[in-house]
Amino acid sequence: MKFRTMKRHLREGIKNIFRNGWMTVASVGAVTTTLLLVGAFLALMLNLNHMADGLEEEVQIDALIDRTATEDDIQELRDKIQEIDQTGSVSFSSKDDQLDQLIEDMGKEGNTWKMFEQDNPLSHAYVVKAKNPADTEALAKKIGSLENIQEVNYGKDVVNRLFTFNEYARNIGIVLIAGLVFTAIFLISNTIKLTIMARSEEIGIMKLVGATNGFIRWPFFIEGMLLGTLGAILPVTAVLTGYYYLDHSISDKITYDFVELLPFSPFAWQLSLIIVAIGAFIGVWGSVMSVRKFLKI
Repeated sequence: MKFRTMKRHLREGIKNIFRNGWMTVASVGAVTTTLLLVGAFLALMLNLNHMADGLEEEVQIDALIDRTATEDDIQELRDKIQEIDQTGSVSFSSKDDQLDQLIEDMGKEGNTWKMFEQDNPLSHAYVVKAKNPADTEALAKKIGSLENIQEVNYGKDVVNRLFTFNEYARNIGIVLIAGLVFTAIFLISNTIKLTIMARSEEIGIMKLVGATNGFIRWPFFIEGMLLGTLGAILPVTAVLTGYYYLDHSISDKITYDFVELLPFSPFAWQLSLIIVAIGAFIGVWGSVMSVRKFLKI
């Protein structure tokens, strides 16, 4: 396409926005309303996924070593665990470390266990993490079958429920976001259709004098892209403002380690680009779908 032709399409697209007046306002409003919901929900889902990934990364296997195992047996056991394909990291935890951790985890009640510091009844252990948290159960079974392993603990029921919940949450989030985007496309296409209907006679005349479909479609294509982009300005502003407040105010008051928001930069800027891209796509798609029927003459 020649630069002069593209310049003409761009000029016509911008001119159409001002020419349509209140219909432009209605189109931008439709995009803005939907993208506010999409932006807020997308920010929520991405942060929930981030927290879920953090929880999954914390899943570990405590492989308790048989108390009769020698130092050579313990070293050989480490080598065998590392040879398993699903193994990510392996760290040794002595029985004294295990006792200290138990006392710390139990809080005030843990003081009772201090009497065992001289005669520690616990076992040495290897703390193992899988490369892929979803492979934790399979890895635990393989470690449990090794010689000199007394017991394998990884909270099977809790871990399985965690992975199942995270999977459902991700799938539901994708479906809801897709639903909101398609709703926005429906709204914008119907709103733009009204503006195009008012110019259907103009389109018909252009067709009769030999204008190609592409020549007619491009100004509407640009108009839709601009409408979608304009409709994304308020959602982007709202998302940036709201997320900045959360990141700088509420984050400091969160006491749970696993509740951690994605850092403002670069997340907010990436999210803003996604919202603008979705807005432009909605506008373009809505315009294309609306003008298509009027080109069939």
